[in-house]
Amino acid sequence: MLIGIDANEANLTPNRVGINQYAFDLLHALYDLKTSHSYVIYLKTSPLEDLPKERKNWSYRVIPFPMAWTQTRLPFDLYTHNPKPDVFFSMTHYAPRWSSTPTVVAIMDLGFLKTPEQFTLQDFNQLKSWTEYSVKQATRIVTISEHSKKDIISAYHIDPSKITVTYPGYDQKLFKPTLNSDVLKKYGIKEPYFLFLSSLKPSKNIEGLIRAFYNLEPRTYNLVIAGKKAWLYDKIFSLVKELNLEKRVIFTGFVEESEVPVLMTHAAAFVMPSFFEGFGIPVLEAMACGSPVVVSKIASLPEVAGPAGIYVDPHNISSIVSGLQTAISPEREGFVKKGLERVKLFSWDTCARQTLICLQTATENHSPPKK
Repeated sequence: MLIGIDANEANLTPNRVGINQYAFDLLHALYDLKTSHSYVIYLKTSPLEDLPKERKNWSYRVIPFPMAWTQTRLPFDLYTHNPKPDVFFSMTHYAPRWSSTPTVVAIMDLGFLKTPEQFTLQDFNQLKSWTEYSVKQATRIVTISEHSKKDIISAYHIDPSKITVTYPGYDQKLFKPTLNSDVLKKYGIKEPYFLFLSSLKPSKNIEGLIRAFYNLEPRTYNLVIAGKKAWLYDKIFSLVKELNLEKRVIFTGFVEESEVPVLMTHAAAFVMPSFFEGFGIPVLEAMACGSPVVVSKIASLPEVAGPAGIYVDPHNISSIVSGLQTAISPEREGFVKKGLERVKLFSWDTCARQTLICLQTATENHSPPKK
């Protein structure tokens, strides 16, 4: 079987988070599987150096086009170029607008439908429209949590049997207890501290975390907020100044992946009090590094942390404070042990195998969508 993959999300930047990280790690895991299948990886630009190297059953097809790539250039290529893939996998919300090839689309989550105010009107309308047609025309759908599966069924009235949940994994070689005081010195971090790691945007509830941290006793802890600026982040910095927390809240900006395990290992706890999460790979990574995790009891996060999570209500500052206090209480070691056990259930190898089964299934009894 020849499998075509839109892997542009893995090829946008070396500083990967979210869907970029999902696409990159899953691509490598598929590359490492022992299989008789062949792959052709479709890209708009030449592959970055850290993407898998070409070999006998793995090649890249670079088809540059400035705009609406999945709407025009990619569908044209799938119709006219030979050999044609037996199945096409879009590692993003956007699938080819038309395709005679059975298509599988990966949907991370539908959080954008819940928070349209976080997007420009143009971006929101495109995301809403293009995701809808991609889901409805797909032969099968891959998503990363049971919560996202329920949202897809509810929003688009999709047959549940068409949707496969494939939990992401984490880099098991990199994410393990790792001590290195030089990394802390680099960012001016003093222990003890709580760690938040993600893009800075409203859905992450960083303002709620800062307010909870402000109310936490004892006041000997610091708060490290690591991650690149995304959008609508000005209020975060203003709040730190308003509460006079400049000396206790450290903003690191984007952190190199090799340094993340150090920050997680040294942390008193990893905190993700989000209003919404499609999955939450950093929660897995933190547990693997021996850090207790304080997470919102919403969306997919309970699927990730399971019994190892210290759960909070993201809309309730007192609840977040209580979660932070639990993480530094005598109960801490119990949550650490549960976390180290919990992460054994997740791997990119398993995710890749389940994805491959889904791709194989998509070729059975396929009828091309009507134009």
